[in-house]
Amino acid sequence: MQQVIVTGGAGFIGSNLVDRLVNDGYKVIVIDDESAESNEKFYHNPEAEYHKISIEDYDLIEPLFKNVKYVFHLAAAARIQLTMNKPEKAVSVNYVGTHNVLRASKKYGVRRVMFSSTSSAYGLKNQIPLKETMPNDCLNPYSVTKTGGESLCKMYSDVYGLETVIFRYFNVYGDRHPTKGQYAPVIGLFARQILEGKKMTVVGDGLQTRDYTNVQDVVEANILASTCENKVSGEIFNIGCGKRYSVLDIANMLKSDYFEHIPPRPGEARDTLSDISKANELLGWIPKVELLDWIENYKKELGI
Repeated sequence: MQQVIVTGGAGFIGSNLVDRLVNDGYKVIVIDDESAESNEKFYHNPEAEYHKISIEDYDLIEPLFKNVKYVFHLAAAARIQLTMNKPEKAVSVNYVGTHNVLRASKKYGVRRVMFSSTSSAYGLKNQIPLKETMPNDCLNPYSVTKTGGESLCKMYSDVYGLETVIFRYFNVYGDRHPTKGQYAPVIGLFARQILEGKKMTVVGDGLQTRDYTNVQDVVEANILASTCENKVSGEIFNIGCGKRYSVLDIANMLKSDYFEHIPPRPGEARDTLSDISKANELLGWIPKVELLDWIENYKKELGI
């Protein structure tokens, strides 16, 4: 049985990926210190092996990489606004931690590392649709440290021959998405506010748009990249749906006219929209889950 590692495997995206990998017949080792502030709970698959340790500690994580074929690196100090308050934590986890993962992968001859990065790398200067060839425009500690991790991945591929694949995710939503705190992803945040009998808090005018990507499509991208036979090492791939919706659109999909506006936040782009042609061409990946359909089912599950 082939062994794989998923860092951040007890969180939102990671736990969905762990379930898929277990179902696909892999022995899954999870590294997750379970410290994410926006997670109200962490998810454990009974058939996976869990280590509650931080990727910041190389000596603790290094032995786990022996005999591992693939590494899916999702552990991160996430959420833009949270890293604005703790830039030092973002550097330690997202940059130093990523180097620790790459270093251990190189030492034990891991076949390929899949690195989860962010569309916030594109910032404000780039015009939509956003393409992987565009320059970085990092506006906050999160995007700075995640693109730093991208550079480490490419360097390990170019200099040391460790195969890496880099994903830039666009606003991931779906089963198990975080709902805790004011900086949780918007769909989960809105749902929690509705269930608590509160109005949804729309940041700014609510006309800012985002490209929303279902977590199952993200999982599929990771699976395809791990075994892809094309030359993908060191490459960056946008993972989005190629459509965009405003925050007000999302509010109206969930519960029309039941929101209030709050002040805009610094360090966030006005609009995002992914060009996903590269992922389609080289990975054979195409998003399958439609946001509108998913939200309708979500509302039924929640009874809203």
